[in-house]
Amino acid sequence: MDSQLLIRLTSPEGREALRRAQAINPREENFLANLTALERQGLERELARGALETVLLRIRAEKKFSRAGGMFFTRDALEQSSAEAVSRRRVARFRGAAQIADLGCGIGGDTIALAGSAPVVAVDREELRLRMARENVNANAPAYPVKYLQTDLLRPGLFFAGPHAAKAPARIALFCDPSRREEDRRIFSVRRYSPPLDLVTAWRAAVMDEALCVKISPGVRWEEIEREPCEVEFISWQGELKEAVLWYGAFQSARRRATILPAGETMTDSEPGSAAVSSPCRILYEPDPSILRAGLVRQLAARLGAARIDPDIAYLTADTVMPTPWAQAYAIEEAMPFGLKRLREWLRARSVGRVVIKKRGSPLEPEELEKQLRLRGEESRILFLTQVGGKHSVLIGGPVGGPD
Repeated sequence: MDSQLLIRLTSPEGREALRRAQAINPREENFLANLTALERQGLERELARGALETVLLRIRAEKKFSRAGGMFFTRDALEQSSAEAVSRRRVARFRGAAQIADLGCGIGGDTIALAGSAPVVAVDREELRLRMARENVNANAPAYPVKYLQTDLLRPGLFFAGPHAAKAPARIALFCDPSRREEDRRIFSVRRYSPPLDLVTAWRAAVMDEALCVKISPGVRWEEIEREPCEVEFISWQGELKEAVLWYGAFQSARRRATILPAGETMTDSEPGSAAVSSPCRILYEPDPSILRAGLVRQLAARLGAARIDPDIAYLTADTVMPTPWAQAYAIEEAMPFGLKRLREWLRARSVGRVVIKKRGSPLEPEELEKQLRLRGEESRILFLTQVGGKHSVLIGGPVGGPD
């Protein structure tokens, strides 16, 4: 899609094309057949293709946006955009800002949430994405107005000049979601983001209280950010790690933080931690990925009254289960040093024919092990390939409330 096609789709002609595309209940796997059907209704091919792609992307976007049915997307922009619930949670820290600059706004997913807290200047270098941002913001009707500025953030000082510049002593806060793609390839180093992290952080000096928030990849290498003077927050949604955020200046309230959604709970490194180590007990906890990335396993252990099964392994264990959104709990039936023959005999004696294999700190490959076990039976178990006291071990169990 280009800007001209987007303009057509927002016209009465385009709205009718979108209505027709929606009416045929399109599916990705039937794209060509759906396109042909729209052309047979008299739609010009380019308009029909644009309407069809938009409707299909809106269907996919329903998992992220509550008003996806009135929004516009590109495939890569939708993939990179934060879910609405994640954006709204993050925006809570922006309350009190007189103005927010959304630097690299893309299609406006974060702009929508930011404009619920303060007036926003949405900045992007791509005309198409900026037009989409305008349409998407309008579709969501946020509480505060949004201005749009097309410019290249790599041009030094450009944003802070001209009519959109912050007027001291107004409290302006910055949000930046740098591009982490180069053509069709993902970029993993913060030094190669566009704009790169060192340029983004230099903008702190231009705003009051150095209030800056930067969205980065949750898979960022620690050595690239460990010296940054900021809080690092890892956010998971329904047990899946979604993003990492760097909070600078007035936004910072800890060094490391984990947040889980939709529960809305948070944990930081300021909480007391426990370094206790124990052999496996009746309960095994598998921490949420946000806890693992934030390095808060000790803090979680203290909350749960649990201990690690090994100083270098993130599995926690306890005698009794404590309900928590921070970890998945399993009931452990058996713990043994790993041995293929002994493990196979144990499983066959209990008619186990299906296993789910998890590993942490084990050199074994789950798929290969499952083949070697050659199991038959109606029962199922979970195998945890791990280390206990520095030795390769296997824990056998199931969900809490499952087999004893």
